[in-house]
Amino acid sequence: MFRNEYKDGKYKNYNLDEKDEGNWWVAVRDEDRWTEPEAQLCDKQPFWVGNGATPPVQNAVTPQVLAELAYYRIQLPTTKVTLALKATTKVNLPTWAWLDKARFKEVAVTAALNVAGLNIQATTTAKPVYLKLERGTPDAETFPASGECTINDDGSIGEPYAKGKADQTPPCGIRYLRSSGNGTFKLQATVTWEITWTGTGNPNPTQLPNGTFRNDQNVTVQEIQSVNR
Repeated sequence: MFRNEYKDGKYKNYNLDEKDEGNWWVAVRDEDRWTEPEAQLCDKQPFWVGNGATPPVQNAVTPQVLAELAYYRIQLPTTKVTLALKATTKVNLPTWAWLDKARFKEVAVTAALNVAGLNIQATTTAKPVYLKLERGTPDAETFPASGECTINDDGSIGEPYAKGKADQTPPCGIRYLRSSGNGTFKLQATVTWEITWTGTGNPNPTQLPNGTFRNDQNVTVQEIQSVNR
């Protein structure tokens, strides 16, 4: 079949006489996603495309395809929240939550393809937007009420707790209204990243689906013990 197609048939000796006038294109699956149904459809046999021509197939490599490839290569930092009381917290006391300074800044990945007659690239950038706290119990309230803590200009989230702030409302935090008893509540912290791309023929940032990175933490909540005399 290959001899009939590429040597004696349509292409005549593998197009060696036209080697400077175009390129062979072949289906390539992403090694990290080859089991997905869409990847199994990427099975077209090698074909020839003249320099500067658009390959006549769906999902041919374009700047947007490179942007999506870069999207899946972005590595985002983990999202472990620091709490004012690391081991336990108390019922009805605001618990301050924050993440390290400068930890959440823009992350960018560039993908490029440069072969004869084709030189394209795309840069995909992830920008942190906010941290969302999920309480793990309906008997709690978050600060702010939406549970969405915005990213500070220096890349930090929230504000570290300091002595003397016990009666203040934290810019990012949570207040539990009942004890966790002998167990714990699961606090979920999710950072949402706004993702855009620019590249060949596309100088203005174009939106891609937002990315999220979640971390679960077990929180022990105790009653404040008091003695009446």
